[in-house]
Amino acid sequence: MKILPKTILIALAVSGLTGCYEVPVTGQKAMILVDDKDVTRLSVAAFEDMKKQYRVSHDRARIDQLNRVGERLAKVVFWDMPDAEWEFVVFDVPQQINAFAMAGGKVGVFTGLFKIIDNDDQLASVLAHEIAHVTAKHIHQRLSQDMLVNTGGLLGSVALAGSGAGSLTSAAILEGYGLTTGVTGLAFDRAKEKNADYIGLIYMAKAGYNPEEAVKVLEKLDAETSVSGRNLPPAFLSTHPSNPERILQLLDEMPKALEARRKAGYQEAPVIVK
Repeated sequence: MKILPKTILIALAVSGLTGCYEVPVTGQKAMILVDDKDVTRLSVAAFEDMKKQYRVSHDRARIDQLNRVGERLAKVVFWDMPDAEWEFVVFDVPQQINAFAMAGGKVGVFTGLFKIIDNDDQLASVLAHEIAHVTAKHIHQRLSQDMLVNTGGLLGSVALAGSGAGSLTSAAILEGYGLTTGVTGLAFDRAKEKNADYIGLIYMAKAGYNPEEAVKVLEKLDAETSVSGRNLPPAFLSTHPSNPERILQLLDEMPKALEARRKAGYQEAPVIVK
């Protein structure tokens, strides 16, 4: 009897225990090596930990705005996250201009973000981008890639698939989301960030928000970054696309987003000429 090499046997085992996921909106394929229920359960636990780590805001106006926009987006992404138990939290961290979304429908916004947000449309652009990371299963892909590059990666993935949560922990989940080195940490590579920009643009448009406001948010973020004096690396050296690069992509995709908004039944108010 011919004995197959160990690497082939492992690869066959992995192929039998994993699935090829179709990313919403884009239709791209992604190989997932982690159990979706485990990622969701641990993401929910990690979100609870964050509510203990950071002070939760009691600003009623900001809380109402976040819930209003978040719930409207949640209706649009329902079929992409049908099991989500949505929860929207404003964290009182004024020095951080950021937001995040986790599997299970957990969404957090830091109060510093509101420094560059003027209206619901702009907040929707940020939330839709973060939710897009979740519906595209970018955290699943990142965790899967980490398994493959770590020592005994393929063996580890087989063990994980066969034993439930395996080596996955809340700490690993937070690291995967880029939230362990401070909320400015970058979790995803350039391709995934661009992917989330496009998916998020379509989501916000389908929810009736003006996708052109997404460009304004990035322009404000770029201006804020310049004022803060942060020494950012050139775009090609960064895992995160530069804001000008992201703006150009959004402008390229804008006709599709505006058409998606029109098809969803939303149109600009008529201009009254006197």
